[in-house]
Amino acid sequence: MPELVVGPMLRYVDETSASVWMETSEPCQVTVEVAGVRSQARTFTVHGHHYAIVDVRDGGTYEVRLDERPVWPLPDHPPSRIRLLGPDGPQKVMFSSCRTSVPHDTLHTISHGVDVLRAYGCTLMDAPEERWPDMVLLLGDQVYADEPSSEMLEFIANRRDTDPKKEIADFEEYAELYRIAWTDPEIRWILSTVPTAMIFDDHDLRDDFNTSISWRTAMEKVSWWRHRVVAGLGAYWVYQHLGNMSPDERATDEVLSKVCAAEGDGAEILDAFAEHAYDVPADSRWSYARDLGSTRLIMLDSRCSRQLDPSDRRMLDPVEWEWLTEQLAREGAERFVIGSSVPFLLPAGIHHIQNWNEALAQGAWGRPVARVSEMLRQAVDLEHWAAFRRSFEDLSKLLAGLGKPVIMLSGDVHYSYVAKAVDLPIHQLVCSPIRNPLSRTLRFANIIAQFGVASLIGRVLSKLARIPRPPFKWRITNGPWFSNAVAVLLLDTSPVSVRWDTATGTEITEITTVELEETTPREAEPHRVGRAAR
Repeated sequence: MPELVVGPMLRYVDETSASVWMETSEPCQVTVEVAGVRSQARTFTVHGHHYAIVDVRDGGTYEVRLDERPVWPLPDHPPSRIRLLGPDGPQKVMFSSCRTSVPHDTLHTISHGVDVLRAYGCTLMDAPEERWPDMVLLLGDQVYADEPSSEMLEFIANRRDTDPKKEIADFEEYAELYRIAWTDPEIRWILSTVPTAMIFDDHDLRDDFNTSISWRTAMEKVSWWRHRVVAGLGAYWVYQHLGNMSPDERATDEVLSKVCAAEGDGAEILDAFAEHAYDVPADSRWSYARDLGSTRLIMLDSRCSRQLDPSDRRMLDPVEWEWLTEQLAREGAERFVIGSSVPFLLPAGIHHIQNWNEALAQGAWGRPVARVSEMLRQAVDLEHWAAFRRSFEDLSKLLAGLGKPVIMLSGDVHYSYVAKAVDLPIHQLVCSPIRNPLSRTLRFANIIAQFGVASLIGRVLSKLARIPRPPFKWRITNGPWFSNAVAVLLLDTSPVSVRWDTATGTEITEITTVELEETTPREAEPHRVGRAAR
């Protein structure tokens, strides 16, 4: 008798359709019924696990049946509900990143803080729909494959005694990692009711993933790495990426078609795709775009699509860059919201230090210094847009020339802040973690290094390495805040605003609300583009 293992999860939603994803214990026929209308799909199988994604055309409360047996909603859950987007798109967009999946007992609450996404699930179950976000953007580190919980470590120890003993090794362990992450009752309910869009960051695969060619070369020498990264990308495709695609995109997806058509298990098909995506990233695209009313959402893959040639490092390879420029050039959008797991606009001092480190790693001060600089790059995570300076400059010029508001959403750094480009309608909003706070010592170190000392020495080091000034200036206008948090972008306010929320127990508490300063194209001063950030 088939059971739900993970899900149902409400994923892609637009004005006319919604997609419901789930994992089941056995192959079966999956039915999603909304307002008396039944939509069905057959499960497909990879690595002995069974999945379905069902497209529906109506909004309202819904039920899930497996082989005609009701399995959702659970008896102690309120009904899950599908809300199709209106013509103006989502009005409340929640976002954040970095969520560890540890228990919610007192000990783990002390060490990891309160899970803000879970607290939101508890709150929204009893809240009117007008308080619900219209969409949740998860910007990376949805799971930690390199830092498993004690529950996950026990699962690993019970099935093998081989390396890596304290990390995920294969698809089976990734499947368990996602099950643990997404099946807390409150998490399960909010993911069944509020549509989610996702993009991965390094910990979904491994810390510092694709930091540099040196990192990649070193990992290729690790005996278990190739099997692990193939499993990680394959699991990402199943658990996260499929739901990012529209029904039309999935209908033409070659990998999904082959997996669904496979007799029995489609593991070989998925593994071959994942391995090729790792070896030849330009042939696969994890980035995606959606038009949400007058807002164009662009979710960027800032991990797999990196070009790592030390002489010409790029955050986005030429194929990915061409796709991005096409999305920004398409007509119809009045505003762009761009999700990038790693921040675009950092505190200016640390931005200059990352520029400096990249230049030295490329040999600006000779080979011995280059080796040390590469070690430093990996040791302290100098791998944001600033550490891929050419891509940073290209994107800066591209966004500055749009003449339209741009809101960059990011996570990764385990604190939150707002940055604003001077005299340009470009904002950087950073929110992390959902549940993985820095220690007090590291919080203090970050304040000193990124907002204190770095501001004093960053520009000096940058000048010594003869690095050109950034195309425009920006400043940190609000923050940093170090609490576990989610942020809600309020697109229905004038001006647009963003609210950061944290949690105490199961209660949501507002940290702050920030109105985004509006700089219209008429007010912008193009002659200032080219001055240094301060």
